[in-house]
Amino acid sequence: MPTAKKPTTRRRNTPPAPEPAKCPDCDGKGETRETVRVGARKGRVTDDHQAALCLTCWGTGHATD
Repeated sequence: MPTAKKPTTRRRNTPPAPEPAKCPDCDGKGETRETVRVGARKGRVTDDHQAALCLTCWGTGHATD
């Protein structure tokens, strides 16, 4: 004896979640560039840079509320 077919149900399409806004300080990258300073007293600025974690978004790249 064949089994009865189950009725088909419609799938609900959920709208995609909106993308969070980008962090204004790091432009959504999550890190900023810091200038390298050399010397104990004067702290001379060099042409070199290093990557630093964005303190506004803590490296996520998303704007905080």
